[in-house]
Amino acid sequence: MTVGLTLFDLHGKRALITGSSQGIGFALAQGLAAAGAQVVLNGRDLAKLETAAAAIPGAQTLAFDATDHHAVRAAVDGFEAAGNPIDILVNNAGMQHRAPLEDFPPEAFERLLQTNIASVFHVGQAVARHMIARGRGKIINIASVQTALARPSIAPYTATKGAVGNLTKGMATDWAKHGLNCNAIAPGYFDTPLNAALVADPAFSAWLEKRTPAGRWGQVQELQGACIFLASDAASFVNGHILYVDGGITASL
Repeated sequence: MTVGLTLFDLHGKRALITGSSQGIGFALAQGLAAAGAQVVLNGRDLAKLETAAAAIPGAQTLAFDATDHHAVRAAVDGFEAAGNPIDILVNNAGMQHRAPLEDFPPEAFERLLQTNIASVFHVGQAVARHMIARGRGKIINIASVQTALARPSIAPYTATKGAVGNLTKGMATDWAKHGLNCNAIAPGYFDTPLNAALVADPAFSAWLEKRTPAGRWGQVQELQGACIFLASDAASFVNGHILYVDGGITASL
């Protein structure tokens, strides 16, 4: 392996990916595994996790609710105590709810806050405590094109993803001195189960293709390279950065 490629080699590293039984999280787990990492899939549905893990050689599972602070601490601390150090964390758990802001259900707003931003705090803090003790670690939060932009009917989602971007900067500010690299990936519009209704809408897809310089939906495998980079030694001096993988949508009016 050449010197350049060794920078991206993740052999000997263990990566926990939240919300990874499907969609972006599963694709990121596949990408990290292909780069040599042992991946740990997380979600609340153990059966779905086991099915996903069966598709990735050597994958482990760790089921917990990322919105439950005490459950997160118990799961992470127990996993680490059993001899499973987490070298890489990908905070991917997330949800969407669409409604006009004036009619947005308050209970849906609270679910978005807990799933999209509180989970990043809960899991990030629990894992970082162990990383800090070791003096190293990689945390990658999944933000969104909505970290920088807004669209009708998703204002609360936009608020949570803006918060993910700023929490990422805060993590870097507090934890870089301990040897941690804390960054975010901000996907544009990708063909995922979360976006299934939009993908199936010809009018929306036509709008998206015109609005995006690349002229198409993203495919989840196209996020793998960014994740491998931020998880690797190649990003050893990258901290507090939000990497947009969006086909150019944030670069163009």
